[in-house]
Amino acid sequence: MGGAVPENLNREQYVYLAKLAEQAERYEEMVSFMQKLVVASTPSSELSVEERNLISVAYKNVIGSLRAAWRIVSSIEQKEESRKNED
Repeated sequence: MGGAVPENLNREQYVYLAKLAEQAERYEEMVSFMQKLVVASTPSSELSVEERNLISVAYKNVIGSLRAAWRIVSSIEQKEESRKNED
């Protein structure tokens, strides 16, 4: 989608786009679609079980990839520290 999240869609359309993003493993876009759905919702309307699950999946995967990146950086940092200590 090129980063641009469409405006003024209905809930079903945001859910559909979020599911497509999930299938394509584009979790940042999935988060964006679900954020738009929540913002567009009226205060009295509750999220459906499906909508809550989509939000959960989106954030879980975004955070998971950030954690993996953090582990890699942390591992590299530890290796460099151990090399410094050996010298």
